[in-house]
Amino acid sequence: MEIQVLGPLSAEVNGVSIVPTASKPRQLLAVFAFYPGRIVPVATLMEELWGTELPQSAMTTLQTYVLQLRRRLGTAMGPDSPGDAKEVLATRHGGYVMQIPADSVDLHRYEQLVADGRRAFEEGADGQASTLLRGALDMWNGAPLVDVRAGAILSIEIMRLNESRLVTIERRIDADLRLGRHNELIAELTDLVARHPQHEGLHSQAMIALYRSGRQATALDVYRKLRKRLIDELGVEPSPQLQRVHQMMLTVDPALDVVAGERRTSTFDLYVA
Repeated sequence: MEIQVLGPLSAEVNGVSIVPTASKPRQLLAVFAFYPGRIVPVATLMEELWGTELPQSAMTTLQTYVLQLRRRLGTAMGPDSPGDAKEVLATRHGGYVMQIPADSVDLHRYEQLVADGRRAFEEGADGQASTLLRGALDMWNGAPLVDVRAGAILSIEIMRLNESRLVTIERRIDADLRLGRHNELIAELTDLVARHPQHEGLHSQAMIALYRSGRQATALDVYRKLRKRLIDELGVEPSPQLQRVHQMMLTVDPALDVVAGERRTSTFDLYVA
């Protein structure tokens, strides 16, 4: 079985899709994809499907949805399969479990690549870190579960995934900056700061990439616009880290031209006093 949640929901067995067309069975399959090999309690599944407004027939309806998934599984597995659908989507005391390896789901392969990339980053292996983190990000095919209605459980998981993706982008850019790829990063960072107008880490990276590319005035303008936005919308000044970078640019501090500080330090914290 191959399941993808980093984009539209996809699930195939022997090349045959098992994704239901109905909304709630799709939700159910998506929840199981996040927890392969783990028992998902009935209460959790009901919360995802109906929230706090459970219909009187909730248990019977849930069992019907599970049966529908098993039928699709059985059809895709075929008559010559050594097991059956009830063994793959198994009933356990208090819940159900999708008995598939974690690496059958793109999410879990992504998380392993991210963990490996962060480890390389902290060890100062910048080239390896950039390659691993870029590989993790390349697994994304759009917004996670963009075609699935998300209830309480999936909404939390989607939020966590989106935050993980943004942090992974930051760390990959950190590694690329260490590798001297500042010119190559300007277009990407320009897009990112436009999409995340209050994100100080991305603005710091954009400022440094521009500064190292000989565009000091543009780098200072990025700071000016962010500062105005933070004051106007939140009533706060930029963080001490960002103010420190700004001051170093004004004084043309040579430390900005080289990697400084601990190897495991992010660009955002690199020049903090």
